[in-house]
Amino acid sequence: MKKWKCRVCGYIHAGNEPPAKCPVCNADASEFFEVGPEGEELASMVAGSSSSTGQGSLLAKGYEMLTDHIYKNHLHPISVHFPNGVLPAAVIFVGLAIFFGHPGLQEAAYYNLIFVVLTLPVVLFSGYVSWHKRYKGAMTQIFVTKIVCAVVCTVAAVVVVAWRYNDPTIMDVPSSSRWLFLLVNVVMLATAGLAGHLGGKLVFDTRL
Repeated sequence: MKKWKCRVCGYIHAGNEPPAKCPVCNADASEFFEVGPEGEELASMVAGSSSSTGQGSLLAKGYEMLTDHIYKNHLHPISVHFPNGVLPAAVIFVGLAIFFGHPGLQEAAYYNLIFVVLTLPVVLFSGYVSWHKRYKGAMTQIFVTKIVCAVVCTVAAVVVVAWRYNDPTIMDVPSSSRWLFLLVNVVMLATAGLAGHLGGKLVFDTRL
């Protein structure tokens, strides 16, 4: 039985023909190529890759060197654990602060959310680098969803921090606004969770 590898995400498919759509990243059949027992490419569908030999600017070379190090040293999966580990605790603190009005929980929620906002630029940039280096900037459904989740999560994080900064009583004064504040936090957590789930799907579902 033949084996076919998705050029976008690396998923391996066994069969006489490649699948119509990749079950992991949703790339179409044209993105699959046949591989041998050791994973070597047998029938490449890639025209000769035109590796740029131009000198380029010093800035461009520096950027390429930086992004190569980011990708090779796995900065994205490392950095994403920091906000993802803190986000659930921050949202739980927000919920407890709203329900019980405890000032210590409010402060804990606020400073944890600040930490999340400060770490997101590294997560987003390293994710962008990994997307281009490993997945060639593919815009299949899974990547579009991850990008949307990243944007929504980032905007929500900035909004809740700015909101709490401008209204320090948002979590302890009974009002409809504090429930909206909690909802934005929940949306932030949900989009981060979905992005993480899709990232795990790309990593673990690419094997036969």
